[in-house]
Amino acid sequence: MCGIVGYIGKQEATPILVEGLKKLEYRGYDSAGIALYNEGNTDIFKIVGKLDNLKGLTDKEEPKGSIGIGHTRWATHGKPSTPNSHPHTSANGKFTVVHNGIIENYMKLKEELKGKGYEFKSETDTEVIPNLIQENYDGDLEEAVRKTIARLEGAYALVILSSEEPDKLITVREDSPLIIGLGEEEYFIGSDIPAILKHTDEVYILDDGEMAVITRAGVELSTVTGDQVDKDVFKVDWDPGMAEKSGFDHFMLKEIHEQPETLRRCTAGRLTETDIELANFNLTAQDINSYNKIYIVACGTAYNSGLVGKYAIEKLAKIPVEIDVASEFRYRDPLVDESTLVIVVSQSGETADTLAALREAQDKGAKVVAICNVVGSTIAREADDVIYLQAGPEIAVASTKAYIGMLMSFYMLAIYFARAKKTLSDIDSKRLIDGLKALPNQVQDIINNSEEDIKELSKGYADHEHAFFIGRSIDYAVAVEGQLKLKEVSYLHSEAYPAGELKHGTLALIEEGIPVIALATQKSVIDKTLSNIKEVKARGGVVTGIIIEGEEEIEDLDYRIEIPKADELLTAILSVVPTQLLAYYVAVERGCDVDQPRNLAKSVTVE
Repeated sequence: MCGIVGYIGKQEATPILVEGLKKLEYRGYDSAGIALYNEGNTDIFKIVGKLDNLKGLTDKEEPKGSIGIGHTRWATHGKPSTPNSHPHTSANGKFTVVHNGIIENYMKLKEELKGKGYEFKSETDTEVIPNLIQENYDGDLEEAVRKTIARLEGAYALVILSSEEPDKLITVREDSPLIIGLGEEEYFIGSDIPAILKHTDEVYILDDGEMAVITRAGVELSTVTGDQVDKDVFKVDWDPGMAEKSGFDHFMLKEIHEQPETLRRCTAGRLTETDIELANFNLTAQDINSYNKIYIVACGTAYNSGLVGKYAIEKLAKIPVEIDVASEFRYRDPLVDESTLVIVVSQSGETADTLAALREAQDKGAKVVAICNVVGSTIAREADDVIYLQAGPEIAVASTKAYIGMLMSFYMLAIYFARAKKTLSDIDSKRLIDGLKALPNQVQDIINNSEEDIKELSKGYADHEHAFFIGRSIDYAVAVEGQLKLKEVSYLHSEAYPAGELKHGTLALIEEGIPVIALATQKSVIDKTLSNIKEVKARGGVVTGIIIEGEEEIEDLDYRIEIPKADELLTAILSVVPTQLLAYYVAVERGCDVDQPRNLAKSVTVE
């Protein structure tokens, strides 16, 4: 959550900082600010609300300076306000800090500093940091930062600017992402790649416990205890254009339209005639045969992808799978050991609860496979094996193309495991792999053939406050993701239920005119789903069915959205697309901020 940028070089820093923060809007924020050093002074500009407010302020004031830091804040300690916004300065105004994360022992430090005469201007945990640096400063900024870090407990990514030593920036990372972009006598700092991608594709990715001193002459890397660090330059392979809207009204719509290409990128070089080939994947057939249980651990949309993953792995590889929310897994002393495989899923590779679950699993002796999108992210580096989505940057808070990539990754893993366990024949493997190869074009067909109808359908949802999704088997797993998208971006309350549970309470909520989305793509349970649809219709529900094209058995539908024929195990990738489009267009109809829904952030890097 929150966003950090920094710049030191030859150019005016203000436009670079504001533009970098704009690229991080998807992380979620309620206020923004920048600080620049100029001719002996540190000038600070911060304001509540959107970045347009900050840009208006800086356009008016025209701040100068070629070294500066910036931040978008998501309120944790203290309400959104100008005093609580970052950057924060020390009592003497000479040390300025931006911070992502939470300082858990800040109250103790604050009381200590107050006892020494320090006055505080904000309610934040962050303000103790510049004041501690002031307290520790004795002519050596690096040493003052090291002494300060030794006192902090919690998670933090920090960038420090000081008028005492104005020719440098200092960065520190502990459990919160931070990267340094490398240019010619200029350097860029960001909490995520899109912030710096326009300027450079070469970066240092800081690890926990690392610190960097950045001047125009270069970057010196060390641990927070002072040991030198040698680090390889990471080459970013994302096209800068992938982080632009490219003519679409919103990133969410663009990313829905990018899903066919996402599937092609995800499977490139990994599908043969009858097998899955995963480059640099170390899990052997012997390893796979030794596991008696698999855990899938994730949060939000990533968790929902795991619901499909569970179906696929159990059906094909015959290994029991348990799926758990990461924030629950890490606190319940899970029964994990060397005979357990843990699969963690995270688009960003920095999700705090998922990262903690990964470490918990490894501490108990389990091997961990990560499914994530961001190369070089913490989860990708710490997992024993990783499958990259290769989806490119996903900017909208509500995940679409990353979810599709996660599903494809789970299908490939399920086939890979099944082949290792010899539970899938050559014939069936080829059939499924042929099905995977067909999915990109089928997703494109859904977008081409259904988008306008769904846009029209969305008008009937805009005035409702409740909606329900039902389905059986994999359809229920997709329903869970469908309802999440609708509530995330349109603020329309929606819930998903296994269709067979309707009689166990849910029917009490069905009344005249209530919209219900029924996913009915599973031939094996189509008769049962049809009965559930009739139950809803009998109570006045307005039913939109997501069904296989040519399906004649389901007649009691108010609206039909058809998807191409596919193996019923693989339909999740197809049936979710209409739910994404529906969520998007309902949100537009309701006038919502589609790409940045209220109270939500793209990357949840704190608990």
